[in-house]
Amino acid sequence: MSTIAGLFRPISFPTSSRLRNDPVNQVFTLLRIGFFALPILMGLDKFVEVMNDNWPMYLASEYNDIIPGSAQDAMYIVGGVEILAGLIVFVVPRFGGLLVAGWLAGIIASLLLVGGYGDIALRDFGLLLAALALFRLAGVYSPDGGAVVSDVSGKAASLGNGTADRPRAADSRQTARLG
Repeated sequence: MSTIAGLFRPISFPTSSRLRNDPVNQVFTLLRIGFFALPILMGLDKFVEVMNDNWPMYLASEYNDIIPGSAQDAMYIVGGVEILAGLIVFVVPRFGGLLVAGWLAGIIASLLLVGGYGDIALRDFGLLLAALALFRLAGVYSPDGGAVVSDVSGKAASLGNGTADRPRAADSRQTARLG
């Protein structure tokens, strides 16, 4: 599978037995659920303003100058994009992880340009790193629901069944993805 096609490949959730027994699947699923729910909730709040009633205060004037309409209009656009990003993470977590990481980078830049929000920018940097971890985990996630990693010898080993020492049958598609 090409790298581009792999980026947009939908990934199903692991079986309950894999989820119970495999820490890699647990971490992947936790990140996936978190980056599904968080952007959607934050996006919805741009419209209903329950958590924050002044979202435009976080928008740098440099961004506001290039976005049509008012700062509040920009926040409605931001909310829509965040909801969409959460849905993309749910279906296509590899691309979604990159999308959310890029979005967070833009938010961090805006917070630093506004000034006075270094603490929130630092928190968002931590979220950016977690989104990149989701991207990496989704990149090695095999179609059968197990995670595939490459050991130092370059051989593929399965973590899906909780036994990383047992080599996995060589599958050219999986080997190509690991390179």
